[in-house]
Amino acid sequence: MDLLNSIGLFVGSLISNTLASLSGGGAGLIQFPLLIFLGLPFGIALATHKVASVALGVGAALKHLRQGTLSWGFTLYIILTGAIGVILGAHLILSFPENIAEAALGILIISLGIYSLMKKELGQNENSINRDTKGMIIGGLGLATIGILNGSLTAGTGLFVTLFLVRWFGFNYKQAVALTLVSVGLFWNGIGAVAIYQAGAPIYWPWIPVLLLGSLLGGYLGAHLAHQKSNQLIKRCFEALTFIIGFKLLYSLF
Repeated sequence: MDLLNSIGLFVGSLISNTLASLSGGGAGLIQFPLLIFLGLPFGIALATHKVASVALGVGAALKHLRQGTLSWGFTLYIILTGAIGVILGAHLILSFPENIAEAALGILIISLGIYSLMKKELGQNENSINRDTKGMIIGGLGLATIGILNGSLTAGTGLFVTLFLVRWFGFNYKQAVALTLVSVGLFWNGIGAVAIYQAGAPIYWPWIPVLLLGSLLGGYLGAHLAHQKSNQLIKRCFEALTFIIGFKLLYSLF
């Protein structure tokens, strides 16, 4: 890769991962299409993107650890409940028509944005709910289902986890974004990258250093901004990103 393409890849990775770290998902909006635009086939681009996205979780985790805002118990719960779904989804995607999957995902993500937009007070304050045994079991099934989407699709599934944590467990947006970035960005994407690689999609290692740097810096910067800003602003960023990603996925079909 020449210098100009390397700079473009870094800038794209930095922007996409900063937005994802601030809003709780969506790094694949820019990063994944950019990999395809630069010449990687779908499967290789997906595996390469998953590996690079792990650095998003690392960057965000470093910032949230310094701030002491992360619930490690819930982080472990999200990782474990979603892991099986991620592995299953990673094996499904290589044999499933990607255009159908991305169209369905686009519609679902737009629905998330509309729902959040209509619920004015959603995620503004923590309201501890569904954290008993029954609620945790149902929540685990929900996270496992989202894990299937995460393992198989390229962009936006972190937004599902963010809104699920807000709606089902009553976290505010700041807490939900922090949990999502570390659980999904670091662990689900790491598990997904390994599963996709084992399923037969190779990783394009020459581009990994540039992508890792952009993801790491973007994750840290987005987490820094999320800590400074209000839940209301983060909610608005979340909603904006759902509409952008959703319509982008639908537009790509045409």
